[in-house]
Amino acid sequence: MNQQFDIGMVGLGVMGRNLLLNLADHGYRVIGLDTDSGKAAALKKEGGRDSVDATSDAKAFLAAQRLPRAIILLVPAGKAVDAVINELTPNLTPGDLLIDAGNSQFKDTDRRHQELAAKQLNFFGMGVSGGESGARYGPSMMPGGPKPAYERVKPMLEAIAAKVNGEPCVAYMGSGSAGHYVKMVHNGIEYGIMQLIAEIYDLLHRGLKMSNADLATLFDGWHRGELNSFLMEITAKILRKIDSKTGKHLVDVILDVARQKGTGKWTSQEAFDLQSPLLTIDAAVSMRDISAYEAERTQASKLYAINQAPFAGDRAAFLDKMRDAAFASILLTYAQGFALLRKASQTYNYGLDLGSIAKIWRGGCIIRASALESFRAAFESQPDLPNLLLNAKIAETMRTRQGGLRAAVVAAIEHGIPAAALMNALAYFDAFRTARLPTNLIQAQRDFFGAHTYERIDEKGTFHTKWEE
Repeated sequence: MNQQFDIGMVGLGVMGRNLLLNLADHGYRVIGLDTDSGKAAALKKEGGRDSVDATSDAKAFLAAQRLPRAIILLVPAGKAVDAVINELTPNLTPGDLLIDAGNSQFKDTDRRHQELAAKQLNFFGMGVSGGESGARYGPSMMPGGPKPAYERVKPMLEAIAAKVNGEPCVAYMGSGSAGHYVKMVHNGIEYGIMQLIAEIYDLLHRGLKMSNADLATLFDGWHRGELNSFLMEITAKILRKIDSKTGKHLVDVILDVARQKGTGKWTSQEAFDLQSPLLTIDAAVSMRDISAYEAERTQASKLYAINQAPFAGDRAAFLDKMRDAAFASILLTYAQGFALLRKASQTYNYGLDLGSIAKIWRGGCIIRASALESFRAAFESQPDLPNLLLNAKIAETMRTRQGGLRAAVVAAIEHGIPAAALMNALAYFDAFRTARLPTNLIQAQRDFFGAHTYERIDEKGTFHTKWEE
């Protein structure tokens, strides 16, 4: 092999293989590396052209690329990433670029960036969203790291990214671990929206006794309107799917225990550290946790069985309220996520452009939705906007939709249906719009039992009271 390939890929699983073939389709010469020779051979066969090659020999892989090299890593997060880096770095050249496109924890990305910078090597963390199909035909990508190195891969990434109105769904996020941080928050928002849709499904299915077929039609209609989004679209398709084994709707025979890979939890943990509240996402993570207690839930359902009150009222009007509830709660989830990104950018000096993030999330990614265009417009008109809820146009939308969210929460309570994400979305909204919270009492309590002091509204400084004198 001579130095002819434009970019390399380590890890030829589903995502790595499809991303590499996407690059080849756009005219780039690509080479893959995988310890599994079968995967390397499969890529060469599927690529079917001289511009696509693969090997299990790391030295041959590196020797075949033009300098400075650009190498994407798509291997499991954690020790596997470090193992690949340790294997490659002795044979890399100063100025080469390694791009970790997996779901690595952002603190690991910072560490790797510092370690490789000391060796005059560039390291990027790049979030990739869109799944198998997105990788093959156009994902949303969130690269972050040393900006000069981005120019090396910018044309390639823009070529393979999803496009919305001709604009590529990729942009430079910022320094250090900015790319992986943005992807982490993206995944947290994804957790929140999925839980919200599941709760509305439960409320309508068990509370309103709607069939899967009717729910599919409803969600499809919402998707074709203002709730246009990938997650709403696939929900309608899921509800229509019939199980070939039983003849039942497949969703009804799927075990109700949700798995998770940890990125939602990371988002919540990070939000606690930065004191940027994510009530909806926190609830979504907790509901996945409680789903794992299947045996206990089954036992409790017998101990605490309730007679659900039948729905009484105008069904059509109630469905309109549920649409508003979905719209408002999803908007609130995005608002919480973007507020965390704002706080992180200030804390870690990322230099995030929230308008740009909203732009690249409009296509290719799992949380793509038409509403992101209004978020982009909000941040572009107010670059320093601390929270989407403070934008005048979005505030008007929330004023008209909050009633639906309140109705959904009331209905969930009346029917005994868990709706933690809906309830927490509403709690976030009501807390955010309250000029004076009851936290004054909490401060008094803290001072009473621990002499932690408090501040006053009429005088500067900190104060302590001997409460029982």
